Amino acid sequence: MPVFNFSNSIFTIQNIYFMEIRPTKVKAISLYTIWVSFTDNTEGNVDLSHLANKPIFKKWSNATFFNNVYIDSDTDAIAWDKDIELCPDSLYMKIKGVSFDKFKEMN
Repeated sequence: MPVFNFSNSIFTIQNIYFMEIRPTKVKAISLYTIWVSFTDNTEGNVDLSHLANKPIFKKWSNATFFNNVYIDSDTDAIAWDKDIELCPDSLYMKIKGVSFDKFKEMN
């Protein structure tokens, strides 16, 4: 399972995904930036450029591929294909500007 580092905390889809707030829409805004909305009406842009140089994310350099972002219907992950999925909890925390500890208190 891929591990992603957001805001100095490490998360995996398997061990953090517990929130009741779910993503409702996602779209690519520009290369390496996505906009995500959630069921609690939180929404915002997330800059993912810091991940672009990692080998798993090399496919993102193709704008057509990056623009095909979607919400996985089984996991609610923000995905591009079966190999590239981001934990929606991490993206939610990034948009809200909250730490993992604060996020846990919210749930």
